[in-house]
Amino acid sequence: MRVLVTGAAGFIGSHVCDLLLREGHTVLALDDLSTGTERNLAGFIDHPEFQFICADIRERQLIRTYFHGVDWVIHLAGRSDIVPSIEQPEDYFDVNVNGTLNVLQAAKEHGIQRFVYAASSSSYGIPDSYPTSEQAALQPEYPYALTKAMGEELVLHWAKVYQLPALSLRLFNVYGPRSRTSGAYGAVFGVFLAQKLKGLPLTIVGDGSQTRDFTFVTDVANAFIAAARSNICGRALNVGSGNHYSVLYLAQLLGGEHIFIPKRPGEPDCTFADTRLIQQVLDWKPKVSFEEGVKIMLSSIQDWSDAPVWTAESIDKATRSWFTHLGSQHADR
Repeated sequence: MRVLVTGAAGFIGSHVCDLLLREGHTVLALDDLSTGTERNLAGFIDHPEFQFICADIRERQLIRTYFHGVDWVIHLAGRSDIVPSIEQPEDYFDVNVNGTLNVLQAAKEHGIQRFVYAASSSSYGIPDSYPTSEQAALQPEYPYALTKAMGEELVLHWAKVYQLPALSLRLFNVYGPRSRTSGAYGAVFGVFLAQKLKGLPLTIVGDGSQTRDFTFVTDVANAFIAAARSNICGRALNVGSGNHYSVLYLAQLLGGEHIFIPKRPGEPDCTFADTRLIQQVLDWKPKVSFEEGVKIMLSSIQDWSDAPVWTAESIDKATRSWFTHLGSQHADR
Protein backbone atom coordinates (compact mmCIF):
# COMPACT_ATOMS: atom_id res chain seq x y z
CA MET A 1 0.00 0.00 0.00
CA ARG A 2 0.91 3.64 -0.40
CA VAL A 3 0.55 5.07 3.10
CA LEU A 4 0.56 8.69 4.27
CA VAL A 5 1.57 9.04 7.92
CA THR A 6 1.03 12.43 9.55
CA GLY A 7 3.21 13.20 12.56
CA ALA A 8 5.69 10.72 11.10
CA ALA A 9 8.78 12.19 12.76
CA GLY A 10 7.23 11.91 16.19
CA PHE A 11 7.56 9.15 18.76
CA ILE A 12 4.74 6.84 17.66
CA GLY A 13 4.75 7.98 14.04
CA SER A 14 8.34 6.95 13.46
CA HIS A 15 7.65 3.45 14.77
CA VAL A 16 4.60 3.18 12.51
CA CYS A 17 6.72 4.22 9.51
CA ASP A 18 9.41 1.70 10.44
CA LEU A 19 6.89 -1.15 10.65
CA LEU A 20 5.17 -0.17 7.40
CA LEU A 21 8.48 -0.21 5.53
CA ARG A 22 9.41 -3.58 7.03
CA GLU A 23 6.12 -4.94 5.69
CA GLY A 24 6.85 -3.69 2.19
CA HIS A 25 4.61 -0.61 1.97
CA THR A 26 5.48 2.76 0.46
CA VAL A 27 5.51 5.52 3.09
CA LEU A 28 4.93 9.24 2.68
CA ALA A 29 5.96 10.77 5.99
CA LEU A 30 4.41 14.18 6.68
CA ASP A 31 5.58 16.28 9.64
CA ASP A 32 6.26 19.96 10.29
CA LEU A 33 9.05 19.08 12.80
CA SER A 34 7.55 21.37 15.44
CA THR A 35 7.82 18.55 17.99
CA GLY A 36 9.04 15.60 15.93
CA THR A 37 12.65 15.24 14.82
CA GLU A 38 14.40 13.83 11.76
CA ARG A 39 16.57 11.89 14.19
CA ASN A 40 13.61 9.56 14.69
CA LEU A 41 13.67 8.77 10.97
CA ALA A 42 17.42 8.16 10.73
CA GLY A 43 17.12 4.37 10.60
CA PHE A 44 15.14 4.41 7.35
CA ILE A 45 15.49 7.90 5.86
CA ASP A 46 17.33 6.45 2.83
CA HIS A 47 14.87 3.60 2.26
CA PRO A 48 13.80 3.58 -1.43
CA GLU A 49 10.11 3.38 -0.46
CA PHE A 50 10.27 6.27 2.00
CA GLN A 51 9.64 9.96 1.30
CA PHE A 52 9.71 12.75 3.87
CA ILE A 53 7.48 15.80 3.43
CA CYS A 54 7.90 18.81 5.71
CA ALA A 55 4.41 20.29 5.93
CA ASP A 56 1.90 21.58 8.48
CA ILE A 57 -1.57 19.98 8.64
CA ARG A 58 -3.04 23.43 9.26
CA GLU A 59 -2.17 24.34 5.65
CA ARG A 60 -5.16 22.71 3.93
CA GLN A 61 -4.38 23.66 0.35
CA LEU A 62 -0.74 22.66 0.69
CA ILE A 63 -1.25 19.22 2.20
CA ARG A 64 -4.11 18.09 -0.05
CA THR A 65 -1.70 17.60 -2.96
CA TYR A 66 0.15 14.87 -1.04
CA PHE A 67 -2.94 12.63 -0.79
CA HIS A 68 -3.03 11.81 -4.49
CA GLY A 69 -2.68 8.07 -5.03
CA VAL A 70 -2.63 7.30 -1.29
CA ASP A 71 -4.33 4.09 -0.09
CA TRP A 72 -4.11 4.48 3.69
CA VAL A 73 -3.87 7.54 5.94
CA ILE A 74 -2.59 7.12 9.50
CA HIS A 75 -3.17 10.40 11.30
CA LEU A 76 -0.88 10.92 14.30
CA ALA A 77 0.00 14.61 13.93
CA GLY A 78 -1.10 16.81 16.81
CA ARG A 79 -0.20 18.72 19.93
CA SER A 80 0.27 16.84 23.21
CA ASP A 81 0.96 17.64 26.90
CA ILE A 82 -1.38 19.06 29.48
CA VAL A 83 0.06 22.37 30.71
CA PRO A 84 0.70 23.91 27.27
CA SER A 85 -2.87 23.04 26.30
CA ILE A 86 -4.15 24.96 29.34
CA GLU A 87 -1.98 27.95 28.48
CA GLN A 88 -2.44 27.83 24.67
CA PRO A 89 -5.91 26.42 23.97
CA GLU A 90 -6.23 28.20 20.61
CA ASP A 91 -3.11 26.50 19.27
CA TYR A 92 -4.31 23.08 20.42
CA PHE A 93 -7.71 23.62 18.84
CA ASP A 94 -6.13 24.81 15.61
CA VAL A 95 -3.82 21.80 15.27
CA ASN A 96 -5.81 18.96 16.85
CA VAL A 97 -9.26 19.93 15.57
CA ASN A 98 -8.84 22.12 12.47
CA GLY A 99 -5.77 20.15 11.41
CA THR A 100 -7.70 16.89 11.69
CA LEU A 101 -10.54 18.40 9.64
CA ASN A 102 -8.02 19.32 6.92
CA VAL A 103 -6.60 15.80 6.84
CA LEU A 104 -10.10 14.29 6.71
CA GLN A 105 -11.18 16.54 3.86
CA ALA A 106 -8.08 15.71 1.83
CA ALA A 107 -8.60 11.99 2.48
CA LYS A 108 -12.26 12.22 1.43
CA GLU A 109 -11.42 14.17 -1.71
CA HIS A 110 -8.88 11.57 -2.83
CA GLY A 111 -10.97 8.51 -1.99
CA ILE A 112 -8.52 6.83 0.38
CA GLN A 113 -9.20 3.21 1.34
CA ARG A 114 -8.46 3.43 5.09
CA PHE A 115 -8.16 6.24 7.64
CA VAL A 116 -6.87 5.55 11.16
CA TYR A 117 -6.87 8.28 13.81
CA ALA A 118 -4.73 8.41 16.96
CA ALA A 119 -7.09 9.30 19.80
CA SER A 120 -6.18 9.59 23.48
CA SER A 121 -7.39 7.74 26.55
CA SER A 122 -7.06 11.06 28.38
CA SER A 123 -10.42 11.92 26.86
CA TYR A 124 -12.03 9.51 29.35
CA GLY A 125 -10.98 11.93 32.10
CA ILE A 126 -11.52 10.24 35.45
CA PRO A 127 -13.50 7.13 34.49
CA ASP A 128 -16.27 5.65 36.59
CA SER A 129 -15.14 2.04 36.09
CA TYR A 130 -12.05 -0.06 35.36
CA PRO A 131 -11.02 -1.56 33.07
CA THR A 132 -12.52 1.24 31.02
CA SER A 133 -14.45 0.18 27.94
CA GLU A 134 -15.17 2.14 24.78
CA GLN A 135 -18.72 2.64 26.06
CA ALA A 136 -17.49 4.85 28.92
CA ALA A 137 -18.37 8.52 28.74
CA LEU A 138 -15.74 10.93 27.44
CA GLN A 139 -15.11 13.47 30.23
CA PRO A 140 -11.99 15.46 29.25
CA GLU A 141 -10.40 17.39 32.09
CA TYR A 142 -8.16 19.76 30.10
CA PRO A 143 -7.94 21.23 26.57
CA TYR A 144 -5.53 18.61 25.19
CA ALA A 145 -7.96 15.80 26.04
CA LEU A 146 -10.89 17.85 24.77
CA THR A 147 -9.30 18.57 21.38
CA LYS A 148 -8.34 14.91 20.91
CA ALA A 149 -11.94 13.92 21.64
CA MET A 150 -13.19 16.53 19.18
CA GLY A 151 -10.81 15.21 16.55
CA GLU A 152 -12.15 11.71 17.10
CA GLU A 153 -15.73 12.95 16.85
CA LEU A 154 -14.91 14.47 13.48
CA VAL A 155 -13.36 11.22 12.25
CA LEU A 156 -16.30 9.07 13.31
CA HIS A 157 -18.77 11.61 11.92
CA TRP A 158 -17.01 11.60 8.54
CA ALA A 159 -17.24 7.80 8.57
CA LYS A 160 -21.00 8.05 9.21
CA VAL A 161 -21.95 10.90 6.88
CA TYR A 162 -19.42 10.57 4.06
CA GLN A 163 -18.78 6.81 4.37
CA LEU A 164 -15.08 7.50 4.88
CA PRO A 165 -13.53 4.12 5.83
CA ALA A 166 -12.22 5.43 9.14
CA LEU A 167 -11.75 4.30 12.71
CA SER A 168 -10.11 5.64 15.86
CA LEU A 169 -7.62 4.09 18.26
CA ARG A 170 -7.68 5.38 21.84
CA LEU A 171 -4.11 5.02 23.07
CA PHE A 172 -3.24 4.38 26.72
CA ASN A 173 0.09 5.64 28.18
CA VAL A 174 2.42 4.78 25.31
CA TYR A 175 6.13 4.44 26.12
CA GLY A 176 9.26 3.21 24.39
CA PRO A 177 12.38 4.29 22.47
CA ARG A 178 12.23 7.64 20.62
CA SER A 179 9.73 9.11 23.07
CA ARG A 180 10.15 12.87 23.21
CA THR A 181 13.09 14.10 25.26
CA SER A 182 12.48 17.84 25.06
CA GLY A 183 9.71 20.34 25.59
CA ALA A 184 7.15 20.68 28.35
CA TYR A 185 7.00 18.63 31.52
CA GLY A 186 5.15 15.50 30.54
CA ALA A 187 5.29 11.71 30.43
CA VAL A 188 6.67 9.95 33.48
CA PHE A 189 9.16 7.73 31.62
CA GLY A 190 11.04 10.66 30.10
CA VAL A 191 11.10 12.51 33.42
CA PHE A 192 12.37 9.48 35.33
CA LEU A 193 15.03 8.42 32.79
CA ALA A 194 16.58 11.90 32.61
CA GLN A 195 16.63 12.09 36.41
CA LYS A 196 18.18 8.63 36.75
CA LEU A 197 20.85 9.43 34.15
CA LYS A 198 21.86 12.50 36.16
CA GLY A 199 21.81 10.64 39.48
CA LEU A 200 18.87 12.65 40.81
CA PRO A 201 15.93 11.25 42.81
CA LEU A 202 12.86 10.26 40.83
CA THR A 203 9.94 12.64 41.46
CA ILE A 204 6.87 10.54 42.23
CA VAL A 205 3.53 12.35 42.10
CA GLY A 206 1.34 11.69 45.15
CA ASP A 207 2.20 8.47 46.94
CA GLY A 208 2.94 6.56 43.73
CA SER A 209 0.03 4.17 44.18
CA GLN A 210 -1.69 5.52 41.06
CA THR A 211 -1.57 3.00 38.22
CA ARG A 212 -1.15 3.45 34.49
CA ASP A 213 -1.81 1.18 31.53
CA PHE A 214 1.74 1.45 30.14
CA THR A 215 1.66 0.20 26.52
CA PHE A 216 4.86 -0.40 24.55
CA VAL A 217 5.21 1.58 21.35
CA THR A 218 5.83 -1.37 18.99
CA ASP A 219 2.59 -2.94 20.19
CA VAL A 220 0.84 0.35 19.42
CA ALA A 221 2.41 0.50 15.93
CA ASN A 222 1.14 -3.01 15.27
CA ALA A 223 -2.35 -1.91 16.31
CA PHE A 224 -2.31 0.85 13.68
CA ILE A 225 -1.29 -1.60 10.95
CA ALA A 226 -3.95 -4.08 12.05
CA ALA A 227 -6.54 -1.29 11.97
CA ALA A 228 -5.46 -0.19 8.49
CA ARG A 229 -5.69 -3.76 7.17
CA SER A 230 -9.17 -4.31 8.59
CA ASN A 231 -12.56 -3.42 7.17
CA ILE A 232 -13.88 -2.05 10.49
CA CYS A 233 -15.35 1.44 10.11
CA GLY A 234 -16.86 4.08 12.34
CA ARG A 235 -15.60 2.55 15.58
CA ALA A 236 -13.35 3.68 18.43
CA LEU A 237 -11.09 0.99 19.89
CA ASN A 238 -8.95 1.00 23.04
CA VAL A 239 -5.26 0.16 22.70
CA GLY A 240 -3.76 -0.93 26.02
CA SER A 241 -1.38 -3.41 27.57
CA GLY A 242 -3.98 -5.62 29.22
CA ASN A 243 -2.83 -4.59 32.70
CA HIS A 244 -1.90 -1.56 34.79
CA TYR A 245 1.12 -0.81 36.96
CA SER A 246 1.82 1.64 39.76
CA VAL A 247 4.22 4.53 39.32
CA LEU A 248 5.98 3.34 42.47
CA TYR A 249 6.54 -0.07 40.84
CA LEU A 250 8.03 1.69 37.80
CA ALA A 251 10.39 3.61 40.09
CA GLN A 252 11.43 0.35 41.76
CA LEU A 253 12.15 -1.27 38.38
CA LEU A 254 14.27 1.71 37.34
CA GLY A 255 16.07 1.76 40.67
CA GLY A 256 17.59 4.61 42.67
CA GLU A 257 16.31 7.19 45.13
CA HIS A 258 12.91 8.79 44.87
CA ILE A 259 10.98 11.64 46.46
CA PHE A 260 7.28 12.52 46.52
CA ILE A 261 5.65 15.67 45.11
CA PRO A 262 2.02 16.86 45.44
CA LYS A 263 -0.76 14.96 43.71
CA ARG A 264 -2.24 16.89 40.78
CA PRO A 265 -5.91 17.67 40.16
CA GLY A 266 -7.69 16.17 37.17
CA GLU A 267 -5.51 13.06 37.02
CA PRO A 268 -7.13 9.64 37.42
CA ASP A 269 -5.85 7.28 40.08
CA CYS A 270 -5.95 4.55 37.46
CA THR A 271 -5.84 4.15 33.68
CA PHE A 272 -6.68 0.64 32.55
CA ALA A 273 -8.05 -0.21 29.12
CA ASP A 274 -10.66 -2.83 28.44
CA THR A 275 -9.12 -4.30 25.26
CA ARG A 276 -11.64 -7.06 24.57
CA LEU A 277 -13.13 -5.22 21.59
CA ILE A 278 -9.86 -4.68 19.71
CA GLN A 279 -8.85 -8.28 20.39
CA GLN A 280 -12.16 -9.44 18.98
CA VAL A 281 -12.42 -7.27 15.85
CA LEU A 282 -8.75 -6.84 14.91
CA ASP A 283 -7.24 -9.97 16.48
CA TRP A 284 -4.66 -7.69 18.12
CA LYS A 285 -2.90 -8.36 21.41
CA PRO A 286 0.11 -6.66 23.04
CA LYS A 287 3.32 -8.68 23.05
CA VAL A 288 5.82 -6.69 25.16
CA SER A 289 5.51 -7.13 28.93
CA PHE A 290 5.95 -4.09 31.17
CA GLU A 291 9.10 -5.51 32.76
CA GLU A 292 10.61 -6.25 29.34
CA GLY A 293 9.70 -2.78 28.13
CA VAL A 294 11.38 -1.13 31.13
CA LYS A 295 14.56 -3.11 30.41
CA ILE A 296 14.51 -1.85 26.82
CA MET A 297 14.12 1.72 28.05
CA LEU A 298 17.03 1.34 30.46
CA SER A 299 19.20 -0.05 27.66
CA SER A 300 18.60 3.16 25.67
CA ILE A 301 18.89 5.56 28.61
CA GLN A 302 21.66 7.56 26.91
CA ASP A 303 19.02 8.85 24.50
CA TRP A 304 17.90 11.07 27.40
CA SER A 305 21.35 12.64 27.89
CA ASP A 306 20.18 15.97 26.43
CA ALA A 307 16.66 15.86 27.90
CA PRO A 308 15.57 18.51 30.42
CA VAL A 309 16.17 17.35 33.98
CA TRP A 310 13.17 18.05 36.18
CA THR A 311 13.39 18.65 39.91
CA ALA A 312 10.64 19.11 42.48
CA GLU A 313 11.17 22.89 42.27
CA SER A 314 11.09 23.14 38.47
CA ILE A 315 8.06 20.83 38.30
CA ASP A 316 6.25 23.05 40.79
CA LYS A 317 6.92 26.07 38.61
CA ALA A 318 6.01 24.29 35.36
CA THR A 319 2.69 22.98 36.69
CA ARG A 320 1.31 26.10 38.38
CA SER A 321 -1.19 26.64 35.58
CA TRP A 322 -2.32 23.05 36.07
CA PHE A 323 -3.09 23.59 39.75
CA THR A 324 -4.56 27.04 39.17
CA HIS A 325 -7.05 26.06 36.47
CA LEU A 326 -7.81 22.43 37.31
CA GLY A 327 -7.58 22.63 41.08
CA SER A 328 -10.70 24.71 41.64
CA GLN A 329 -12.99 22.32 39.78
CA HIS A 330 -11.84 19.43 42.01
CA ALA A 331 -11.88 21.33 45.31
CA ASP A 332 -15.32 20.05 46.26
CA ARG A 333 -14.85 16.47 45.05
